[in-house]
Amino acid sequence: MSVNLQRLGQAEVPEIATTLRNAGISGAGGAGFPTYAKWERLDEVPFLLVNHQESEPIYYIDKWLGKSHTADFASLFDALLEETFEVIVICAKETDRAQWMGELEAALDGTVYTAAQLPIDPADESGIVFAYTDDRYEYGMESVLLRLVADVVLQNELPMDHGWIVQNTETMFNVLHALDEGEAVTQKYVHVDGNVPRHRFLSAPVGTPATTLLEAAGRESTELDDGETLADGGPGWCFEVEVSPTEFGVSKRTNCVLALDEDMVADNTLGDGRVNVLNAYDWSGDHETEPTTVEPDVVRIPLITNPDFGDVVAKSRPIVEAGAEVTEGEMIAVPAQDGISNSQHASIDGTVAAVTETHIEIRRESSEENAAGDLLAHDRMVYWTWCTECGAYIARPEWEHLGAGTEYVCKDCR
Repeated sequence: MSVNLQRLGQAEVPEIATTLRNAGISGAGGAGFPTYAKWERLDEVPFLLVNHQESEPIYYIDKWLGKSHTADFASLFDALLEETFEVIVICAKETDRAQWMGELEAALDGTVYTAAQLPIDPADESGIVFAYTDDRYEYGMESVLLRLVADVVLQNELPMDHGWIVQNTETMFNVLHALDEGEAVTQKYVHVDGNVPRHRFLSAPVGTPATTLLEAAGRESTELDDGETLADGGPGWCFEVEVSPTEFGVSKRTNCVLALDEDMVADNTLGDGRVNVLNAYDWSGDHETEPTTVEPDVVRIPLITNPDFGDVVAKSRPIVEAGAEVTEGEMIAVPAQDGISNSQHASIDGTVAAVTETHIEIRRESSEENAAGDLLAHDRMVYWTWCTECGAYIARPEWEHLGAGTEYVCKDCR
């Protein structure tokens, strides 16, 4: 089952959530929480906050997306405002406004609030609102930003409890592709910095090893030197990686990979293992502000985007075995039957080399043969759907009852 922008008004909330689940969308801003779980509450949420902050000094993903794909975002926001949300607030830093926000402001024609005019009262607004903040690192945090922009204080609650869905810009870009084109998440924008010859801004298949990223950043050796460690995240908020660069695979939440000195990490580790090296290194210099695509020979696709959600989010269930040939975009793992869980997709064409408890490894094939064989269209596109009668989510629906459209009635309701 899937929905698109053209028929968004005819779609029910479970159908929209299922489309996002089938696309495997997770929060791209760093947390990696399955996006569909927020959108399941769409009926009770009138406001969308787009986190366009990018507090890290070496990040350009959201800024570049907003400037380079303005027309795409305009189409998405127009459709969402017509059918789902009353107000969409795009929140960026005032220091980024002149260089990065002009195209979005011109295309969306929204109401503009400066930092001195915040917070807003969303009940008095309609359509698009641009809310600009001062340049403070903590404003990139969801709870802090929501309090600053809308005077909403979260305690043990979720933003949805106060009528808000909060997503970062890259996540919304993935929502656009899922709703408009039925595309799954197979690529991730990621930065590389630290002990590397040059800062990189890359578009990498999900599961790309850190060795590929380090090589792209100009390191002669893609393995770490003695006294070095790998970190996942930006300079102000990252975590030490416990596996080697070969074993580390880019996830749907990976924004940056840093090669750092172990002693610097030890001196700048805060509570819960968070590392803050904002002041330990010089992060200025030449930065890439447009992405370059890398094409690794092997990917290691995680079965859960953020293992720290292990008590809340269940691992995806693999539906492929070693030796299977897959194509980019093909679903290779379905959501777990119970609880919050997402789907995963092949990010390159190739052969499944291994299926483990934590990931699926795919190796690229040089052959251009059709890896899929003679499969029905439904075999690749729909592994998880929603019963229009009882509202239950259904894993692996029976194809003969799916039909050419999007409606499906489960076995218990037939």
